[in-house]
Order: sequence, then structure tokens, then C-alpha cells
Amino acid sequence: MSGSPSLGLSTGKWVACAATALVIIASLLGYGWYRGLVGNITTAQVDTDEWDRPTNVEGVLNILVIGSDVRSGENADYGAAEGARPDTMLIASINVDNGAATLVNLPRDLMVDLPGCDAVEGYEGMQPQQGMISSVMTFGGVGCQWKVVEQVTGVHLDHFLMMDFVGFKDMVDAIGGVEMCIPEPIDDPKAHLVLDAGLQSLDGEDSLGFVRSRYSQGDGSDLSRIDRQQEFMGAMLREVLSSEVMTSPVTITRFLGAVTESITTDEELTVDTMADIAISMREVDLDRVQFVTVPNGAHPADENRIIMSDAAPALFEAINNGEDLGGGDDDGDSDSDDTSEDVSVEPGDVAVEVVNNTGIEGLALEIQSVLVDDGFVVTGTGNPEQRAPEATTVFHGPGDEEAAELLAGSITNARTEEVGGLEQTLELVAGSDWEGFGSSSSESDLSITDDLGGVTAEKQESAC
Repeated sequence: MSGSPSLGLSTGKWVACAATALVIIASLLGYGWYRGLVGNITTAQVDTDEWDRPTNVEGVLNILVIGSDVRSGENADYGAAEGARPDTMLIASINVDNGAATLVNLPRDLMVDLPGCDAVEGYEGMQPQQGMISSVMTFGGVGCQWKVVEQVTGVHLDHFLMMDFVGFKDMVDAIGGVEMCIPEPIDDPKAHLVLDAGLQSLDGEDSLGFVRSRYSQGDGSDLSRIDRQQEFMGAMLREVLSSEVMTSPVTITRFLGAVTESITTDEELTVDTMADIAISMREVDLDRVQFVTVPNGAHPADENRIIMSDAAPALFEAINNGEDLGGGDDDGDSDSDDTSEDVSVEPGDVAVEVVNNTGIEGLALEIQSVLVDDGFVVTGTGNPEQRAPEATTVFHGPGDEEAAELLAGSITNARTEEVGGLEQTLELVAGSDWEGFGSSSSESDLSITDDLGGVTAEKQESAC
């Protein structure tokens, strides 16, 4: 087995925002000047006929988003490193029929069985081996990376999009910054970042530092940083879709200019293709843009690496089929007037957000893994924002009592409570009395004393 490259210290999941940019670009295609800007995009040829591919699902558009950790040119200010490597990767899955989008982070430290890649111009190729999913672009270029992601996940990829450090920074500056809550002061020399605590608007340089920062925030893990990255993506998406940005031709032009000058795509990701995305995403509901991380656990032989859990295949199957992980309406086939007592709710019908109010780092991610194993749909994890009970509670909206009881029944000591403002998605808040799952749940019993080790994912506090 040939050796995998040493990629050094990870520089973060900053370019996951490029997926947000993709949705934003699609939303703004109604502006006539976009066709002039699109000429700035660099394209690369990928021959996808060279490997056996997963089946394409009609109505689903899956795009591989790569953050290129290239340190040449303007990017040289962020350290010395040879070549271009995917510092971050995710799959942006768009259901062009219902306007839902799911962004699935593939952690840089994820160990998988890698297929081989032939040598191509500028790359030596690679023998089949086990290694980090992010390592292969160094050996086989973006075509090899595309092949590996498809064969590891089983998800058919239609396109790829790649962005560098400077492009991300310029993109943030073009919209006037992104407002974020910083729970604690940050001083991270590696990420060129010094921030005070509190609510503030981050410019491009600070935003890049925030999403690159690893060892001065959370527990220093790649998963912890992904969690913060997803919060930044949501904040940036809200900023761009705000009325102030959308109604300013100057701001929009600057934003699109920054994006198009900094991305590389495959040759098939044309203006017409982006226009098709725009049609489905024009009225995007932010509640239907989901950010998730592939279910994972600690690598048994290396505490610095992770592996996919048994729940990962179900997630990838849902992504490939264009399922709405936000719990949105399907195509309207259900009978909304049927309120009979004998309606049966299955775990697959229940969407839930997991909130950690225990003070235990990483518990929300562990709960997510168990619930997904049991068939529930987990739409996200985090720390308390509106509700922070001491007792473990399943909050639900009117009419979702049965779903709440089903979820609560899988937990040793959960109660249920109806609240306003929740529609279709439940909210499970693990309180300080958390005692884990009942015996009917998955074999993992996440008690308050569990050693969560290398699967932590600390969520940044959102309330200042």
C-alpha cells in the first residue's frame, strides 16, 4: 500500500461557505449582469467515464464543494505548503423539484478505503489504500477526488466547485461582513485571529481566521470546527439573502465578482445549469437549507482520525434520493384532514433537532448518531438558544404529540412539552438529568459519564 501524504495541520472548514455561495449565485441569476461575470470562472476537465458511477437520481443535483488549501500567489500569506489540497469538502445536495438543500460535511480526518487513481498530467496517481478522504487530490487531481467521494459515499456527483482563501475573504468583504456572536475572546496566531467576545460583524480577514481557527476554540478537533463552520454558513446565508444585500446592485455585483473570480468548476457547470438551480432555489426557505456532518466515530487505531459510523449509509442514501432532511412537506400526497387516533408514526417520519444543555462536550453529536441508527431524521445539533430546561425534554408543536411520545419513549427519562413556533421538527433538549437511551434503542447508552473522546463537536453559543 503506497503512503498517504502528510497534510500537516488542518486549516479549517472555511470554504464550506462556497456551497452557500452556490445557492446564492443561483438565487441571483435574475440580474442581467451575471452572464458577464460568469466569464471569470475557471474550468477544469474531469473524465467521469473512467470509473463505475452511482446512479443519477432525477430531480436531485449533487455538487462536490472543495476548499483548496493552495499557498501560492496571494494565498501565500497563510503559510507555506506545496501544491493544492482539499482542506475542506462537502456535498451540496439540491432537490430541484422542491427547493430544499442539504450540505453534508466530509471531515478532513475521515479515514476510508480509497480506490486507485491513474496518473494524469501533473499527478503521479495512487494505488488503492486506506487513507484520509482529503488526501487523494494531491496524487490524482480533482478527478481522483471526485471518483473517491462517489465511490466512498455512493452519491452521484453532478458537478464540483472549488475556491481558495482569498476568494472566501473577498466574498465576505463584498457583502459588508457577517454578523457573528463570539462567546469567548479568541487569540489564535495560527489563524491570524484576535477577537473580543460579543456580537460583532466580521470582515473577510476575520471571517477567514474564525473558520480556520482550530486550537484556540472548542476542543481543537476537526469536528468541533465543522460545527462552528456550519453556524457561520447559516449566518452568511442570512446576510446575503437579507433585503439590504438583495436590493443593492453594487453589493450584488461585488459579491458575484468575488465569487466568480475565485472558483474553479467542471466544464459542465454552465450558466444554463446554474439558471436551472436558480429556478428551484429562488424562493428558498432558510429552514430547508440543512447543514449536517457525516455520522462518525473515533478511529479504533488512531485517536487523531475518525471513521464513518453505521448511520452514514442511510444519510448518503437519503441525500442521493433528494430527501428533505428538514422535515418539509413532500409532494402533498398526505391527507391533512386525517387526524384519526390509529395513525402510526415511525422513526423515519420524525425529524428532530438535538440540543445539548448538559455541559458535556460532544453529547449532541453522540445522541444524533444513536437517533439516526434508530431511523430518526436529525436536522441539526447545537446548544440552547430559546429553551434550556434542566430536565431532558422533547418539545413539539401542536399536532405532533405522537411523534414526540415516540421519541421520548426511546430515552430513559425524557418528558414532552408542547410549545409554539415548532412545525414538523421536534426539539430534543438533553438536560442535566440526562441518563441515556432505553434498552430498546441502539446499543450505545450515552450516560452522563460516557467518555466522548475523539468524537466531540462543541457548538458555538449563538446568544450574546
